Amino acid sequence: MNPKPELKDILGITARLALGGVFIYAGWLKAVAPAEEFAYAIETYKVVPAGLAMLAAMTVPWIEIYLGLFLAAGVFTRYSAFGLGAMLLGFEGLLLQAMIRRLPVTSCGCFGAAKSSSLGYEFTQNLALVILAALAWKYGGKCSIDSFIESMAKNPEPRTGAGEPEK
Repeated sequence: MNPKPELKDILGITARLALGGVFIYAGWLKAVAPAEEFAYAIETYKVVPAGLAMLAAMTVPWIEIYLGLFLAAGVFTRYSAFGLGAMLLGFEGLLLQAMIRRLPVTSCGCFGAAKSSSLGYEFTQNLALVILAALAWKYGGKCSIDSFIESMAKNPEPRTGAGEPEK
Protein backbone atom coordinates (compact mmCIF):
# COMPACT_ATOMS: atom_id res chain seq x y z
CA MET A 1 0.00 0.00 0.00
CA ASN A 2 1.33 3.42 -0.96
CA PRO A 3 1.38 6.09 1.74
CA LYS A 4 -0.72 9.19 1.20
CA PRO A 5 1.32 11.84 -0.65
CA GLU A 6 2.36 14.82 1.42
CA LEU A 7 1.62 18.41 0.39
CA LYS A 8 5.30 19.02 -0.43
CA ASP A 9 5.27 16.05 -2.81
CA ILE A 10 2.15 17.34 -4.57
CA LEU A 11 3.72 20.80 -4.84
CA GLY A 12 6.93 19.29 -6.20
CA ILE A 13 5.18 17.17 -8.81
CA THR A 14 2.93 20.07 -9.84
CA ALA A 15 5.93 22.41 -10.08
CA ARG A 16 7.85 19.83 -12.09
CA LEU A 17 5.02 19.32 -14.58
CA ALA A 18 4.13 23.01 -14.85
CA LEU A 19 7.70 24.24 -15.33
CA GLY A 20 8.52 21.42 -17.73
CA GLY A 21 5.40 22.21 -19.73
CA VAL A 22 6.17 25.93 -19.88
CA PHE A 23 9.66 25.27 -21.21
CA ILE A 24 8.52 22.66 -23.72
CA TYR A 25 5.95 25.15 -25.02
CA ALA A 26 8.32 28.15 -25.05
CA GLY A 27 11.10 26.17 -26.68
CA TRP A 28 8.76 24.72 -29.30
CA LEU A 29 7.42 28.16 -30.29
CA LYS A 30 10.99 29.34 -30.89
CA ALA A 31 12.18 26.12 -32.55
CA VAL A 32 9.47 26.12 -35.23
CA ALA A 33 9.85 29.84 -36.02
CA PRO A 34 12.68 31.20 -38.15
CA ALA A 35 15.81 31.47 -35.99
CA GLU A 36 16.31 35.05 -37.18
CA GLU A 37 13.23 36.16 -35.22
CA PHE A 38 14.62 34.91 -31.91
CA ALA A 39 18.12 36.12 -32.83
CA TYR A 40 16.72 39.63 -33.31
CA ALA A 41 15.08 39.47 -29.86
CA ILE A 42 18.42 38.38 -28.37
CA GLU A 43 20.27 41.19 -30.17
CA THR A 44 17.96 43.83 -28.66
CA TYR A 45 19.45 43.09 -25.22
CA LYS A 46 22.84 44.31 -26.56
CA VAL A 47 24.95 41.77 -24.67
CA VAL A 48 26.17 39.49 -27.49
CA PRO A 49 27.23 40.10 -31.10
CA ALA A 50 24.94 39.07 -33.98
CA GLY A 51 26.82 35.83 -34.67
CA LEU A 52 26.43 34.63 -31.10
CA ALA A 53 22.80 35.74 -31.07
CA MET A 54 22.12 33.48 -34.06
CA LEU A 55 23.94 30.56 -32.41
CA ALA A 56 21.92 31.09 -29.23
CA ALA A 57 18.71 31.34 -31.27
CA MET A 58 19.41 27.94 -32.78
CA THR A 59 20.43 26.17 -29.55
CA VAL A 60 18.50 27.71 -26.64
CA PRO A 61 15.06 26.49 -27.84
CA TRP A 62 16.27 22.90 -28.01
CA ILE A 63 17.89 23.11 -24.58
CA GLU A 64 14.57 24.43 -23.25
CA ILE A 65 12.63 21.60 -24.93
CA TYR A 66 14.92 18.82 -23.72
CA LEU A 67 15.25 20.12 -20.16
CA GLY A 68 11.47 20.63 -20.08
CA LEU A 69 10.87 17.07 -21.26
CA PHE A 70 13.38 15.66 -18.78
CA LEU A 71 11.84 17.63 -15.92
CA ALA A 72 8.23 16.74 -16.79
CA ALA A 73 9.11 13.05 -17.10
CA GLY A 74 11.25 13.09 -13.99
CA VAL A 75 14.48 12.10 -15.74
CA PHE A 76 17.53 13.61 -14.05
CA THR A 77 14.95 15.58 -12.09
CA ARG A 78 17.25 17.59 -9.87
CA TYR A 79 19.71 18.34 -12.67
CA SER A 80 16.87 19.37 -15.00
CA ALA A 81 15.29 21.62 -12.38
CA PHE A 82 18.69 23.13 -11.60
CA GLY A 83 19.41 23.71 -15.31
CA LEU A 84 16.07 25.40 -15.90
CA GLY A 85 16.46 27.46 -12.72
CA ALA A 86 19.90 28.59 -13.87
CA MET A 87 18.50 29.52 -17.29
CA LEU A 88 15.73 31.50 -15.61
CA LEU A 89 18.21 33.39 -13.45
CA GLY A 90 20.22 34.18 -16.60
CA PHE A 91 17.04 35.42 -18.29
CA GLU A 92 16.33 37.53 -15.22
CA GLY A 93 19.76 39.11 -15.55
CA LEU A 94 19.08 39.95 -19.19
CA LEU A 95 15.70 41.46 -18.38
CA LEU A 96 17.05 43.44 -15.44
CA GLN A 97 19.96 44.95 -17.38
CA ALA A 98 17.57 45.87 -20.22
CA MET A 99 15.25 47.63 -17.75
CA ILE A 100 18.14 49.45 -16.05
CA ARG A 101 19.60 50.55 -19.40
CA ARG A 102 16.10 51.38 -20.72
CA LEU A 103 16.71 49.42 -23.89
CA PRO A 104 13.91 49.50 -26.47
CA VAL A 105 13.13 45.77 -26.21
CA THR A 106 9.86 45.19 -28.04
CA SER A 107 9.87 41.40 -27.67
CA CYS A 108 11.61 39.66 -24.80
CA GLY A 109 11.81 36.49 -26.90
CA CYS A 110 10.52 34.38 -24.01
CA PHE A 111 7.73 32.76 -26.01
CA GLY A 112 9.00 33.56 -29.47
CA ALA A 113 8.37 36.74 -31.38
CA ALA A 114 4.58 36.38 -31.41
CA LYS A 115 3.91 37.11 -27.74
CA SER A 116 5.50 39.67 -25.51
CA SER A 117 4.62 41.63 -22.43
CA SER A 118 6.40 44.42 -20.62
CA LEU A 119 9.86 43.63 -19.28
CA GLY A 120 8.59 44.16 -15.73
CA TYR A 121 5.82 41.62 -16.26
CA GLU A 122 8.23 39.11 -17.78
CA PHE A 123 10.64 39.66 -14.88
CA THR A 124 7.87 38.95 -12.35
CA GLN A 125 6.67 35.92 -14.32
CA ASN A 126 10.20 34.52 -14.36
CA LEU A 127 10.47 34.96 -10.58
CA ALA A 128 7.41 32.72 -10.22
CA LEU A 129 9.05 30.20 -12.55
CA VAL A 130 12.24 30.31 -10.43
CA ILE A 131 10.10 29.37 -7.43
CA LEU A 132 8.66 26.45 -9.41
CA ALA A 133 12.21 25.36 -10.30
CA ALA A 134 13.18 25.44 -6.62
CA LEU A 135 10.11 23.39 -5.67
CA ALA A 136 10.79 20.90 -8.46
CA TRP A 137 14.43 20.62 -7.40
CA LYS A 138 13.60 20.11 -3.73
CA TYR A 139 10.39 18.05 -3.85
CA GLY A 140 9.85 16.94 -7.47
CA GLY A 141 11.30 13.46 -7.19
CA LYS A 142 8.06 11.57 -6.48
CA CYS A 143 6.19 9.88 -9.35
CA SER A 144 9.22 10.27 -11.60
CA ILE A 145 11.27 7.95 -13.74
CA ASP A 146 14.16 8.67 -11.36
CA SER A 147 12.18 7.39 -8.37
CA PHE A 148 11.06 4.32 -10.32
CA ILE A 149 14.64 3.45 -11.24
CA GLU A 150 15.76 4.07 -7.67
CA SER A 151 13.05 1.78 -6.29
CA MET A 152 13.97 -0.94 -8.80
CA ALA A 153 17.60 -0.69 -7.76
CA LYS A 154 16.69 -1.03 -4.08
CA ASN A 155 14.26 -3.93 -4.56
CA PRO A 156 15.35 -5.98 -7.56
CA GLU A 157 12.98 -8.83 -8.19
CA PRO A 158 14.50 -12.15 -9.20
CA ARG A 159 13.95 -12.94 -12.84
CA THR A 160 13.30 -16.39 -14.11
CA GLY A 161 14.41 -17.44 -17.55
CA ALA A 162 12.16 -18.98 -20.17
CA GLY A 163 11.21 -22.50 -19.21
CA GLU A 164 12.62 -22.27 -15.70
CA PRO A 165 10.18 -23.03 -12.94
CA GLU A 166 9.61 -20.32 -10.35
CA LYS A 167 10.86 -21.18 -6.88
